[in-house]
This record gives sequence, structure tokens and C-alpha cells, in this order.
Amino acid sequence: MALSLPETFEKSHVGHPDFRVKGGKIFATLGYPDGNFGVLILTTGQQNELIGRYPEMFEPVKGGWGKRGSTQVLLNAAGRDVIESAMKMAWTNAAPTKLKS
Repeated sequence: MALSLPETFEKSHVGHPDFRVKGGKIFATLGYPDGNFGVLILTTGQQNELIGRYPEMFEPVKGGWGKRGSTQVLLNAAGRDVIESAMKMAWTNAAPTKLKS
């Protein structure tokens, strides 16, 4: 799903696969804190919206990262359409302006 977004590539960060947009900005990670989760890099407003609408699917990452918008996704509880929409938000946050238009 992540690799279908424009100019996206996969790398690894602290032992977890991650997805980055051109320029190297990470917008999603798999397997943190374990294989049941993914993480999306959102704004705090986006994070609050998703947690408010889907509390069974999303929660802040523990600590300072979560306070800045890093959001855990419980993969087996999240529907594909919800994950896809949230991932597009994260991608848009990380993408250079010229890719967004």
C-alpha cells in the first residue's frame, strides 16, 4: 500500500522496515513495537482526529514521539480503507510540495 504512493521507497530504521518519500522523509514504519503494529507520522491534529474516530485502531506512540503525532496502528483491527486514508495523510505530511500538486 505504501509503495503505491508517488516517489515512495522502502528502507530500514532501527531494525524496522519503513517507508519514505523522495528526499528520505519517513512517513510510515512496520513492526513497532511489534509485528501487530505500524506507525504513521501524522500531525497532532490528524492523530487526535483518527484516535477520536477509531480508538480501537489508533493510539499515540508512547513518549515524546507520540506527543508530536507519531501514531500506532493496530493492523488487525484497522480496515484497509482507513489505513490507506491515514497513510496518505502521513505521506502528504512528508512529501515535498512539488509532489503534492
